[in-house]
Amino acid sequence: MRQVWHDLLFAHWQVNPVELRPLVPAQLELDLYDDRAWVAVTPLHMSGVHMRGLPPMLGMSAFPELNVRTYVKFGGVPGVFFFSLDAASRMAVIGARATFFLPYYHAEMQAEGEGESIRYQSRRRNSPAEFRGRYRPVARPRQREKGSVDHFLTERYCLYAVTPRGKLLRADIHHLPWPLQDAQAEIEVNTMAEAAGIRLPDQPPLLHFSKRLEVLVWWPQRVGLTSIEGSRPTLQRG
Repeated sequence: MRQVWHDLLFAHWQVNPVELRPLVPAQLELDLYDDRAWVAVTPLHMSGVHMRGLPPMLGMSAFPELNVRTYVKFGGVPGVFFFSLDAASRMAVIGARATFFLPYYHAEMQAEGEGESIRYQSRRRNSPAEFRGRYRPVARPRQREKGSVDHFLTERYCLYAVTPRGKLLRADIHHLPWPLQDAQAEIEVNTMAEAAGIRLPDQPPLLHFSKRLEVLVWWPQRVGLTSIEGSRPTLQRG
């Protein structure tokens, strides 16, 4: 699958890993930075979404999306685990749930440019999960140094999901290194993490912005343990 991500905000909060651990599947290890877990609320707009070899489909190729995520490892491979992904396309929600087993939800969403700023609104249907705010870049794009917290939080090249039967899946992601910009934001309403059972601390988040990024996403593959718990992980095709 090909996608282009536009006007993306990373809003990151440090959280206590003890509080986050029960909300993440047991198969996955929390990936910590300085002994702290991190949760991100990430609004963006997507375009050019289509399967390889197929043209973009009406109603599924361009739409706002907002996700809530944390950082995990399996078999030493760092990746992303999503608590929720809200999208304005009902068809995209249905398709992603069926093929990637990701917790997508349909939401009423709007993303508008106001000069250098992005005005973003999202309200999940039949749920109190809501985000309203404005954000903007405040510095030139630059790649972040390996080992920095910025690099740790953003340079992730796979996602993990769990099927209803408890099978762990991993989908590889490819893109160039993030052209991150420092950012500012005025967040008026943010109940996205709370809807997933996560209590964000009452402190300003770490903010980054990216204007545009082209992305390739591969089909998810099953991963598991060879025999008993603690043995070497293997990738199981199909």
